[in-house]
Amino acid sequence: MNESQIIDRYFELATRADSEPYFALFAPDAVVEDEGREHHGIDAIRRWRTEVPQVRYDVLSTVESGPGRTTTAQISGDFPGSPVNLSYWFEFTQDGRIAVLRIRV
Repeated sequence: MNESQIIDRYFELATRADSEPYFALFAPDAVVEDEGREHHGIDAIRRWRTEVPQVRYDVLSTVESGPGRTTTAQISGDFPGSPVNLSYWFEFTQDGRIAVLRIRV
């Protein structure tokens, strides 16, 4: 898969209950930053995902920026301030997995 396909797959799988294909997108030592907190490695990313509410993702744009890609997505669901646009910064490993994901308002 190329980087654009990985990003598309990320948003597709993020809404599903079966999370194993979702976690397979990440490198074993991946870092996810969300709400100012960093989660290092698959086990920490699994714990983080249990805290993320069920939401809908509507991808608005994806652009290359430096060593990665920035995707803007509108997130809607049962949470205060819904809907909200968030920025997702993706960096990838050479073998095509997510190495870094930074989610920001």
